[in-house]
Amino acid sequence: MEERLEKWLEQDISILSDDLLVIGRQVNTDFGGVTGLLCLNYNGDIYIIELERDKTPREVTAQTLDYASWISSISNEKITEIANSYFGEDNALERYFKEKFDKELPDILNENHNMIIIASDIDSSSERIIQYLSQNYGVGINATTFQYFQDIGGRELLARVFLIEPDQVEYRTQTKTKSKRKPPLTYEELQKTAYDKGVGEMYEKLVNELGSILNGKHTTRSSIAFVGSMNRSRKTIFSLIPTDSNRDAGRKFQVYINKLSEYLNIDKDDLIRILPQKKNAWIYDGVYDPQSEWAGYEGFFENMNEVKLFITSSTFQVFPRSRPAYKLPLRLA
Repeated sequence: MEERLEKWLEQDISILSDDLLVIGRQVNTDFGGVTGLLCLNYNGDIYIIELERDKTPREVTAQTLDYASWISSISNEKITEIANSYFGEDNALERYFKEKFDKELPDILNENHNMIIIASDIDSSSERIIQYLSQNYGVGINATTFQYFQDIGGRELLARVFLIEPDQVEYRTQTKTKSKRKPPLTYEELQKTAYDKGVGEMYEKLVNELGSILNGKHTTRSSIAFVGSMNRSRKTIFSLIPTDSNRDAGRKFQVYINKLSEYLNIDKDDLIRILPQKKNAWIYDGVYDPQSEWAGYEGFFENMNEVKLFITSSTFQVFPRSRPAYKLPLRLA
């Protein structure tokens, strides 16, 4: 099952996380080891994905830490070389990164590195080691178990459980290490900012409802971004920005309208009509083109009535989005 699972993860890493791009498999280290999967996240940090492969959880934990000692010192050039070799073309990393994450490849890669151990079961000793490294030293390490099911029709399904919530691992890494990258604000800090700005009630309502419509969310230094998974890519679709909000102007938002239209399979004009009145055309980093996936609107929810209109319209009631258990394609059986 480990070999099959590694192939499934390589073909669709969203089984594990929407926030990863596979850039290598079975990569030789400088001391004779061979890694499982290597990935980048949206910050340009490397993730080592290592499977049990007939080892005990404690053995694979030690092996993963060994691989991390090599990963910690590899350069941008080496990462690019690994990725271009994996994709089979020159200058591929920049293109695939932008397609996946809707942003340019960062100038500095691998500022932090992370490890995810995949096992059928995590013994108590391995769990204590992983928790100790994460809690006390901010080491980017986590473990995941998968349960395998097959229904009466022959479809294969996986259920995934993380030992530590991924957002918590990321926060510990950025607050307990010497990283120059400032950590994102926590959900609690953004919520407090919203209340301090006088828009807390609107903020909470939008966060709860958007969280049920879109696949996931993450925070930045100023906002909470909601993402949708489309064509095996992680797309930022809607952002709430409490730092730019205030009682007089309202609750600041930004939306990629073409992405939202595609994600919900709803006509763009219908979506525009239920956005707040106080808005203007907006595009991220470029000349405005209404057909671009980067095009959208930014503006303010001025009152709770606009919030309720937006989230309770029939447009959204028809399309509730709670992510189901991942179904493996039949062709992989």
